This record gives sequence, structure tokens and C-alpha cells, in this order.
Amino acid sequence: MNSATQTAKHLRDVYFDGNWTASNFKKQLEDVDWKQATTQIGSLNTIATLLFHSHYYVVAQLDVLRGNPLNAADHLSFDHPPITSHADWNTMKEKTWSDVEALASLIEQLPEEMMLKDFYDVKYGSYFRNLHGLIEHSHYHLGQIALLKKLVNEQH
Repeated sequence: MNSATQTAKHLRDVYFDGNWTASNFKKQLEDVDWKQATTQIGSLNTIATLLFHSHYYVVAQLDVLRGNPLNAADHLSFDHPPITSHADWNTMKEKTWSDVEALASLIEQLPEEMMLKDFYDVKYGSYFRNLHGLIEHSHYHLGQIALLKKLVNEQH
């Protein structure tokens, strides 16, 4: 198994299952309804906002792997459309799962030597660095979501 294949597996693991933390986005969010996902706890981000934020960077990298320019701005990464229904929340989750799978599939197709090449621009470092950075970022926000879920459930 080369590093691209391992990276794709690692990305799937944090979103769908199989990582050594025994936690993943899909499982954490399976029993969270749209009201819980949008419940504000103090000044913390909501569960929905953190999912959107994590997904935002998945889309940015997915676009690059599809041959498009890198088009992401950190200041936009928390600005999600309103979640006002079960349908809105499910749409956000399903779009995330779909895009993560699409990104993982494209990562698997990368030639091994591509993992060490510059990601879009030399200032961003290698594909390996960016893809693994995305996975680390996802794990970080997954932990926040797990804690927020507990806090939200304590309020209800």
C-alpha cells in the first residue's frame, strides 16, 4: 500500500470508521438532529458550523485534485447557509460524506511521486503535507463536535 492509498484510507477513517480513536464524523452525527446541530453553547461554534468548516477544506482540496484552482479563504470557512430543518441538516451531512468519498477516491489515484510535489503552489508545501493536514484538522474538529454533542445533550 503506497502513501496515497494510506492517506485515502486515513481520510475515510476519520469520516466513516476504522481509525484508532474509535470515533468518526458519521457516527458522532448519526443521532444529532438539526436543532441540536444548531444549538449555540456560549461563544462556541455549533456542531453544524464545525461540520461545514471541516467540509469547506475537503472541497478546496477536492477542487485542486480535479484540476481546478485553489479557491479557499479562511474567513469564509465558517459561513454556512442557514440550517432550519431536518432536510437542511441532512443535505449538509450527505454533501460532506459524498465529497469526502470523492476526495479519497482521487487521492487513491495519485501516483506515489505526486505526494511529494507541491500542492497547487510551492507556498503550500507538498500534497502529502496538505492532505495529512486536512486529516489532522478534521480530527481536531471531530473532537470538538464530540464535546459539543455532550454539552448540547446535557441541556436537553
